[in-house]
Amino acid sequence: MHGDTYVVGLEQVVKSYGDGLAGVKALDGVSLEFRRGAFTAVMGPSGSGKSTLLHCAAGLDRPTSGSVWLSGHDLGRVPEPELTELRRREMGFVFQAFNLVESLTAQENITLPFRLSGTRPDRQWVREIVARTGLQDRVRHRPAALSGGQQQRVAIARALVTRPAIVFADEPTGALDQESGRGVLRLLREAVDHYGQSVVMVTHDAAAAEYADEVVFLSDGRVVDTIVQPSAEAVSQRMLRLGG
Repeated sequence: MHGDTYVVGLEQVVKSYGDGLAGVKALDGVSLEFRRGAFTAVMGPSGSGKSTLLHCAAGLDRPTSGSVWLSGHDLGRVPEPELTELRRREMGFVFQAFNLVESLTAQENITLPFRLSGTRPDRQWVREIVARTGLQDRVRHRPAALSGGQQQRVAIARALVTRPAIVFADEPTGALDQESGRGVLRLLREAVDHYGQSVVMVTHDAAAAEYADEVVFLSDGRVVDTIVQPSAEAVSQRMLRLGG
């Protein structure tokens, strides 16, 4: 669990909201490890706990019980200010809403993590990420002048530019047309293959899950299945049986 093979591990994680009979158990004893240098998709019916799992794994939400480990750190024992710093250093985030700063150019959005942490970006690395995400001609544009697909590529560049141990993506293609979505998925796949990143992506799209090395299925807050080297057809069949 705490070795070099896995970048994030969850041990018997329970996450409950509310009390007593009105309480909801969003996660119900989840034990799961996300491999270093792998692309993992998380799927399940609506309300199965996918986003809660992602938020707990990323330290954005603390579990009710159980523990979450990131690169050898027990997140439950890390004080909030240090946890914020750990997230900034070790994690990248890509959401369905692009979460760009409208007043900043694409270049400024990409390098924002460095400004927030008061560190200097490696200019050559930034140029490589910009080129890899195909944004060379758009770096001076503000988000309003970019298409949805371009905005999401800016968000991915921003997530990768700090060389995080793991990138969490929550429905990253949800707001995009099919072609733009495929471009975003290829970028996430390249991040794993070229840079050895770890990517964990929540999705409801079987075609998106096909880009992953493995798919973890949740139902009622529990891990119910895993498919390695998934095909869209196998994922669709499994989701049908889960009623997703």
